[in-house]
Amino acid sequence: MTKATDAQKERFRALVPDGPGVQVKPLFGHLGAYVNGNMFAGLYGDSVGVKLDDEARDELSALDGTVPFSPGGRPMGSYLALPPAMPPDEAAGWLVRARDHVATFPPKG
Repeated sequence: MTKATDAQKERFRALVPDGPGVQVKPLFGHLGAYVNGNMFAGLYGDSVGVKLDDEARDELSALDGTVPFSPGGRPMGSYLALPPAMPPDEAAGWLVRARDHVATFPPKG
């Protein structure tokens, strides 16, 4: 498993929206973004995955370059990887949508 580079981690952190309960934590040499203890986005290498509701997942999957988010070759349910060529402001918007969706889940202790 190749770890994310410092530049990839910095790019990911720049995409993560602020908000109550939002944290970025190390995750097996990569990073995860959490709200109230639930992961809403992850970084694996240069792939950024987001957890979305069904409607948003359908919308994102219609964009060219969107693939399942599959760290280590294992797809994560309800997560999609953002297209690699997506502009940062657009990518950040998807992380906001993921945060807002996952913020509706019960907090983890």
